[in-house]
Amino acid sequence: MTERTASKQTLMLREAGEAPARVADLFDRNAAAFADLARRIVASPPRLIMTCARGSSDHAATYLHYLSQIHLGVPAMSLPPSIASVYRSGMDLKDVLFIVVSQSGRSPDLVAGADWAMRQGAYVVALANDDSSPVAAAAHAVLPLWAGLEQSVAATKSFLTSMAAAARLVGDALGDGDFSRAVATLPETLDEALDLDWGAAAPALVDGPNAYVVGRGPGLAAASEMALKLKETSAMHAEAFSTAEVMHGPLGLLREKMPVLVVGQNDETLAGVRELAFSIEARGAAVFRAFEGTTGPGGLPVVAGVHAALAPIAAVQSFYPLASMLSLARGLDPDRPAHLKKVTETR
Repeated sequence: MTERTASKQTLMLREAGEAPARVADLFDRNAAAFADLARRIVASPPRLIMTCARGSSDHAATYLHYLSQIHLGVPAMSLPPSIASVYRSGMDLKDVLFIVVSQSGRSPDLVAGADWAMRQGAYVVALANDDSSPVAAAAHAVLPLWAGLEQSVAATKSFLTSMAAAARLVGDALGDGDFSRAVATLPETLDEALDLDWGAAAPALVDGPNAYVVGRGPGLAAASEMALKLKETSAMHAEAFSTAEVMHGPLGLLREKMPVLVVGQNDETLAGVRELAFSIEARGAAVFRAFEGTTGPGGLPVVAGVHAALAPIAAVQSFYPLASMLSLARGLDPDRPAHLKKVTETR
């Protein structure tokens, strides 16, 4: 952690700083459970991975969707929770792996989703920070996040452990290889990411009413989480878009010096992400680029050489200290955002 961010501790910042150790705990304590689920996926590949989540947890689910489809070749989709909790529609979920992602494990619509999926024939897995929660009780199998008590309303370590769990599950299913070896070093990667200073973006963001955060592929999940945190902790109208979509309607809202965070990873999307960043910058936006190989003004530091699939997790870890700093600079409390509470009881 940089000296500057350490001088202004918040619960959000402190809990984000715990993430490397909590991910190490997640991997160690759940090793057998990850292996069992991976064997199930390999032995009887699901015809679909369906997730059910809200808020930050849904961004972790989006990350899992990309990993599943890119690396496992298994289709993935998100279930709108209202299909189960409100409409109660019937659906054939035989041979479907249904994964509920919930930090608290207590949101009524997610509990209803797990119950509903089991009745429809799915194999239900809960990724929850509380393995005694109602969501965990409604599942066939539980992968506890082991994030520990999270007091800040703004979720950080529980989100990062959710992403790490998705990466570990896919890595175990793939077997020994570059992916799984990179996942094993994720705690060290996060520790390195925590020390990277994204404060250069703060002056453009501190007074701005609006911001875009863009990414593509697995990076879209990171962009979505960053935009949500700007909304939650800084009361900023921030929107996340795929780099493939922002050049359509959203470009019409671009204004001079409007801050735009561009998140990328070193995979097949990087050339397009880089091109988009410079195209928007040429239109007068204040662009900040978080991907390898970027230099000069607007470049934000990233962990060098990180596996492309894990770069989005590292980027979020580097972003959280900026979000905490920015919230304080705007006269707000990132630990207690207005109108929000830790457990959202949506039905």
